[in-house]
Amino acid sequence: MREQVSESIESYGIRLLNVYRETICDGPGLHYSIYLAGCRHACPGCHNPSSWDPEAGVLMTDSILGNIIREINANPLLDGITLSGGDPFYNPAGLTCLLQRLRASCTLPIWCYTGYTLEQLETDPMLSAPLALIDVLVDGPFVRELFDPTLLWRGSSNQCIIRLHEN
Repeated sequence: MREQVSESIESYGIRLLNVYRETICDGPGLHYSIYLAGCRHACPGCHNPSSWDPEAGVLMTDSILGNIIREINANPLLDGITLSGGDPFYNPAGLTCLLQRLRASCTLPIWCYTGYTLEQLETDPMLSAPLALIDVLVDGPFVRELFDPTLLWRGSSNQCIIRLHEN
């Protein structure tokens, strides 16, 4: 395990929509997926438009996050952790705190989905901060006209799977 992070997640106002404790849809193998509320992209044809509302779901508390971390660490079958939503980058400071807590307590690779492109994230200091804590980024908005159900782990062909770091 890595150094513990003591900052409270509640102060960032992250809203949790859902967790999928075991899914094969959000990365290779078996992933624990955390869905967060809030999205500015409003992509036509989005598979989860109810996630756009930043007030949806429940406030992510230290207790909830602690339970998530315990569930992740208790499941030896997991191959990774995925953050999705909504767009986790809706609240980049909160995302950074969440990622720091996951990194401090879990050893699995972390995937993150976003409607931003990597280039857009890299040009904004607030948006680029979480990138150092993400192993694989799935970037780009969903484009209905480019929808391809044969693609692994993405919905449209403009979206890229980018390995940022080796875990």
